[in-house]
Amino acid sequence: MKAVVYQGPRQVSVEEVPDPTIQEPTDAIVRITTTNICGSDLHMYEGRTSVEQGKILGHENMGIVEAVGDAVTRIKVGDRVSVPFNIACGTCRNCVHGWTSFCLRTNPTPGVDGAAYGYANMGPYAGGQAEYLRVPFADVNLLELPPGTEHENDFTMLSDIFPTGWHGTELAGMQPGDRVAIFGAGPVGLMAAHSAMIRGASEVFVVDKEPDRLRLAGKIGATAIDFSQGDPVEQILDATDGRGTDCGVEAVGYQAHDPSGQEHPELVLDNLVKVVRSTGGIGVVGVYMPQDPGAATEEAKQGRVGFEYGTFFTKGQRMGTGQCPVARYNRQLRDLIITGRATPSFIVSHELPLTEAGDGYRHFDQRDDGWTKVLLRSGDAA
Repeated sequence: MKAVVYQGPRQVSVEEVPDPTIQEPTDAIVRITTTNICGSDLHMYEGRTSVEQGKILGHENMGIVEAVGDAVTRIKVGDRVSVPFNIACGTCRNCVHGWTSFCLRTNPTPGVDGAAYGYANMGPYAGGQAEYLRVPFADVNLLELPPGTEHENDFTMLSDIFPTGWHGTELAGMQPGDRVAIFGAGPVGLMAAHSAMIRGASEVFVVDKEPDRLRLAGKIGATAIDFSQGDPVEQILDATDGRGTDCGVEAVGYQAHDPSGQEHPELVLDNLVKVVRSTGGIGVVGVYMPQDPGAATEEAKQGRVGFEYGTFFTKGQRMGTGQCPVARYNRQLRDLIITGRATPSFIVSHELPLTEAGDGYRHFDQRDDGWTKVLLRSGDAA
């Protein structure tokens, strides 16, 4: 089959690799119809992780079930499915409590709970930027979708970014009527804004500097804040008569930078501490790493990010962090899509055949105007 393979910093190639096979009785093989390039894939693409050369990338996947193991009883050949990026056993302590993003059994990497497809430190699993994908524990992990091709671009957001955006608002403790500040208008930040609007936010501020992303924020009714035009905290405080927001979402991560492009990994955390009111909540779904050899400071290289913790403590704020347990939300979000209440495909800018993945990565990484979300079509879907 064809697959997108990591070769080194800013180098991916589409290669012929062996087809995946059923390895355990609980496995399924999915023929990929749509797979996406995620903003977090760029950390690997840019060489800012320990991902190994030869890794098949891709953790935002959906398709049609081609084969199932003998122990698979719920999922059937021919089912159209969304594949959560979490690989969960379904029976460990964390999975039973709904934290499938921190499964205790699926990742052999020392000190790391939770596994994913095609990602650094998240286990030995191949990704789905390919024609076929092996899915362990298929009955646990696969979400059934209505047959056909309707809502393909919406449903493909269910594997990661739509649930992750929703999770950011959940970690922040958002309630109906809240004002919400979202830093980062990449795909996850825009999904957090979409989620906040669906959940009844009175006002949503989205902070970024890229015009195309800010336009999309405005398109769904959010207030765009361009941090290249001045301190975003001051802009939001001015807009709220000094009150700030009730909660906030960090959708940027450890490569946060100022308008000049200089990295400050603490920057967004500091801004959220300042702009969220006392006793308010902050949800962090932007990626942070235990080690970052390419960081700007020695402490950041060791994963130590010094933010305004004293102010955070004094204001009595709360913070929730970590990868999204997709299965906690994806069924409800699927049904919001089916009924027309949610349309996450509004962020899609480009649909490319799998063979053009290299161009997709390059344009998305360069933040070229208009390249907000790239979908890759595989096989018949191309």
